[in-house]
Amino acid sequence: MTTTMEHSVQGQQMLAAIDLGSNSFHLVLARLINGQVQIIEKRGEKVMLAAGLDPVLGISPDAQERALACLKRFGQSLSALNKSQVVILGTNTLRAASNSREFMLQAEEALGFPIEVISGIEEARLVYLGVAHTLADDDGKRLVIDIGGGSTEFVIGERFQPIRLESLHMGCVSYSDRYFPEGKISETGFNLAIASARRELASIRFNYQRLGWNNVVGSSGTMRAVDRVLKAYELSDTGINLAALLELKRIIVKSKQVGDLDIKGVKEQRLKVFPAGVAILIAIFESLEITKLTYSDGALREGALYDLLGRVKHEDVRELTVKAMQERFLVDIKHAQNVKNSAINFYYQVRHKWKLDETEYEDYLRWGADLHELGLAIAHNQYQKHGAYLVQYSDMPGFSKPLQETLAILLRSHRRKLASQELPHLDKRARTALRRLTVLLRLAVLLHHGRGDDDVVEPEITVEKTSIHLDFPDEYLASHAMTELDLEREKSQLLEAGMELTFE
Repeated sequence: MTTTMEHSVQGQQMLAAIDLGSNSFHLVLARLINGQVQIIEKRGEKVMLAAGLDPVLGISPDAQERALACLKRFGQSLSALNKSQVVILGTNTLRAASNSREFMLQAEEALGFPIEVISGIEEARLVYLGVAHTLADDDGKRLVIDIGGGSTEFVIGERFQPIRLESLHMGCVSYSDRYFPEGKISETGFNLAIASARRELASIRFNYQRLGWNNVVGSSGTMRAVDRVLKAYELSDTGINLAALLELKRIIVKSKQVGDLDIKGVKEQRLKVFPAGVAILIAIFESLEITKLTYSDGALREGALYDLLGRVKHEDVRELTVKAMQERFLVDIKHAQNVKNSAINFYYQVRHKWKLDETEYEDYLRWGADLHELGLAIAHNQYQKHGAYLVQYSDMPGFSKPLQETLAILLRSHRRKLASQELPHLDKRARTALRRLTVLLRLAVLLHHGRGDDDVVEPEITVEKTSIHLDFPDEYLASHAMTELDLEREKSQLLEAGMELTFE
């Protein structure tokens, strides 16, 4: 089996990241040379996935057709890579659309790789990471703003560390549909778009201004287009400012239709959403009282690439997230470590027989063991449910929403009745794997019921498709009556779930 470190082009490891945005899809290919990322190819296509997004019907057939055609082209660039070298991220439209799962099944087939749908906060974190890697490593806080097709991200951070992250429901595609319907441009529509964006910004205005920043940076297509236009019209040659934006608004509203716009430096496809992007940007300047904004080439896909690099180099932000949650919710770390050691010991005994060889399955089990008592911070009664809720709905840097749902199932199922695992984002094979991981975690927790580790003996474990056998040393169970009783109870619980447990 080819590993990430072995798979290379001309001896150099390749990495790829794709950003499935609400307006544009972007692909970035890079190679890792002496621990440094070298970008070798960038591709972007306007697909306007959010155009005509219906609250009931979801992504329109036309938008799906455009998107899938683009992804088939992107897929050719990924054909020589394996799963651990590629990250594909879905953003606001795939978070919101009622038919996103159906579309994603087709998209994953076109690409040949799974798609991770991330939260708005995770999107903001990755945008900041992408921008930070393109800027000088200077002192002082910076505000990073990214106007997307369906959402806009705001991050205050310092160097490579985000301090505050927010994602607001306003974007150049959604606002185009709402305030510039059928491409109509009017002063009234423009002002309504600005007012709507200001209302959205009211929720973050005070806290962001109180925290403050030394400079402001914008990323992605709207910022790039505005920056080019202001320079082309000689409205500003030192970044973006409010006076220049208001003059740009005056130029735009002279036209009554988007199709009539002829603005230097803006491609035809970008023109469709350009007025909405400018309106949102004006609202941001006015609400946050920004004097100047500079454009950066870094964006979500670059951030995803550097995040993937961290996983390759074993500097996974997800590990830091798990540790932070342990500390925040006062998890008994020693006990969690004991449970994890036993769970992983079981895992390595059965992974081939139970087809759990994927590295991600070991990660799920480790994180599940680390966090299995998270809910005790809320209440002992039904704490497995409290822990599952915290994992599923917390902002967890580095984790996609489907991955948080998967971990929530592990936590909810680690004791008492096994939870249903009919997760919509998992196929039959993945659901079976999760059920088996759950059993391993349950058995590891059971062994350490007494919370001591001096006299715990880990049995040998053998498995078949739906059966588990534990072989303890002679006389061990006779001198550990509580463990034997717990195993009898577990036997009944697993039997209800269609699995047979035997032990001796």
